[in-house]
Amino acid sequence: MRRVRTIGVVCAVVLVAVLTTACHRAAGAGAAGLPEPAASTGYGEVFLGAGDCGTRGREVREVPCGSERAAARVLARYTGPAAGGPVCPTATDFVLHVSERRPAADEDGDGAVPQGYACMRNLEPPHPGDPGGGGGPHTLVGDCLSATRAGKVRETACAGPGEPRPRYRVTAAVERRARCPASTALYVTLAGDGRVGCARRL
Repeated sequence: MRRVRTIGVVCAVVLVAVLTTACHRAAGAGAAGLPEPAASTGYGEVFLGAGDCGTRGREVREVPCGSERAAARVLARYTGPAAGGPVCPTATDFVLHVSERRPAADEDGDGAVPQGYACMRNLEPPHPGDPGGGGGPHTLVGDCLSATRAGKVRETACAGPGEPRPRYRVTAAVERRARCPASTALYVTLAGDGRVGCARRL
């Protein structure tokens, strides 16, 4: 059995928040109930495995969840590119892409960190992935949308002094457009399960 090396140096990754329009979001656009925290794989055993915690910033490092540097927890961790891969839980605040690396020292001693992505949730508010939060990889019922100059829509926070100001709010998710309320002014395709988001004008 290979002994796991718990060393102080961990591989850094580049944080790339997934930026998509509201029309290209993943499944699970219903209730965004917060799931139970995943059981940690153990600090240093798997780089940013489910239940582990990481720092904030351009270079994200794995740290113990009790550390004062810990900023977000991994809700789910997948190997391979995010495109076409499993979707993140609805409570995800941002998606962290892990580039394939072959550092001199890594978390399990095999000399490699495979390409993948981690679904992250902030340990403290704000939670942009929550309904109305203005971000996250999913469009949910309760989210607000703004219009761009290019004639597209993107998610924005429902409350607060920030820009851009919301112009629509998603009020329902249905199987087809005909089932949207009469007040619907915008239809949003919720990718993944084929449901339609019904948004009313604010």
